[in-house]
Amino acid sequence: MKYIDLHTHSNYSDGTCPPSVLVEKAVQKGLAAFALTDHDTIAGTEDAINAIKEQNAPIKFIPGTELSVAYKDRDIHIVGLFINHKNTAFKNAAKMIIKRRDDRNMEMVSNLHKAGVPISMEALMEGNPDTVVTRAHFARFLVDNKIVSTPAEAFKKYLDTTTPYYVPRKYIEPEEGIELIRNAGGVPVLAHPLHYKLKETELEKLIKRLTLSGLMGIEVLYYNHTEADEIYAKKLARKYNLLPSGGSDFHGSNKPAIDIGSGRGNLAVPYRYLEKLAEACNYPL
Repeated sequence: MKYIDLHTHSNYSDGTCPPSVLVEKAVQKGLAAFALTDHDTIAGTEDAINAIKEQNAPIKFIPGTELSVAYKDRDIHIVGLFINHKNTAFKNAAKMIIKRRDDRNMEMVSNLHKAGVPISMEALMEGNPDTVVTRAHFARFLVDNKIVSTPAEAFKKYLDTTTPYYVPRKYIEPEEGIELIRNAGGVPVLAHPLHYKLKETELEKLIKRLTLSGLMGIEVLYYNHTEADEIYAKKLARKYNLLPSGGSDFHGSNKPAIDIGSGRGNLAVPYRYLEKLAEACNYPL
């Protein structure tokens, strides 16, 4: 059976591997296809496409993204698969989203600097001006500079929403994110639905809202799903007529226990998921 991974991140957002290395790793794992789903950007798409050509890699590449959208007092994530990376409206929207993120990051840098932390945006980007800086970059800086010992400690002391240094982001609405993805030829998928720790009634209320707005899929296979989680997520997919998807949420050394394709070792996303998702938007495989 052929397997795939429809949720990965490169150093264009909070992953540590360039898209070319993701291609190498996906091929080494024997995957038939993988999607690049960096946060709020499609900037790494061309690099991945070129790497596949240069490496003559026997693998299908799916251009994608992972949009953060507003939900009450927090954010949820919508993965967009099969995104046309040349779509002008999507690129312009992504620039706006990234600008909002950058403005928030600058405020957090200022807050930390005032607290005596020798941090800067240049240091967070680590020589890659195209990267979308997330709190994972802050955590890595704090660990690398021995201000804290672990990423978990970085979040607890400096990056969590309850700390005095945190600055909230301004998110787009879920309906807007779904529309952006669909207008760019893509399939919107609710990422890791159980990750949000919502009560069943609230989660189903959210899924109903998103489905009415054009949501087409839901991640039923995810690196930290238990067997019970998987059964429940598949039940939700059937109940709301959503296509199943899945992925490792690979981030490279930022999440070293998670491998591309296999997650923590027990993830196996079947190729038929990709076929059904591609069929939904007439994407040629």
